[in-house]
Amino acid sequence: MAIVRSDPFRNLFDLQDQLFRTFGSAVGREREDSPLAATWSPLVDVFEDNDGITLKVELPEVDPKDVDIQLEGNTLTLKGERKLENEEKRDGYQRIERTYGAFSRSFTLPNTVDAEHISADTRDGVLRVFLPKKAETKPRQIKVAVTPQGTQSQPVSKH
Repeated sequence: MAIVRSDPFRNLFDLQDQLFRTFGSAVGREREDSPLAATWSPLVDVFEDNDGITLKVELPEVDPKDVDIQLEGNTLTLKGERKLENEEKRDGYQRIERTYGAFSRSFTLPNTVDAEHISADTRDGVLRVFLPKKAETKPRQIKVAVTPQGTQSQPVSKH
């Protein structure tokens, strides 16, 4: 069974184009059925462990200098652009299926994230953003004391 990725914006643009054709409007925007005219959103894996949350963002052929990471309040926003190389020679392409252009992804961060120590690096076309947890929110191990048999255990004070 094949997995098909849906693009709701493409469906919306197709409906818009159909409406413009139906009513003969010259107001419709020019749009090739091409990824160059579409918007794209990079795929992101999000996982959490005891130390923090990691975002793995697929950004093949995106120059790290073209990626902007901003934190405003508890919202982390990734912005950037994937540019078509040699755009002036695109007439020679037989088919362009990958999407190019600007992108933006936003994530609401939980209060457990230590915003002062967020880090990011890129390798093999994957941007990794590490969101460390605050020390006070990390789980900690509590040892259980064993009272020798035959002795009275003292109640634990709850101060």
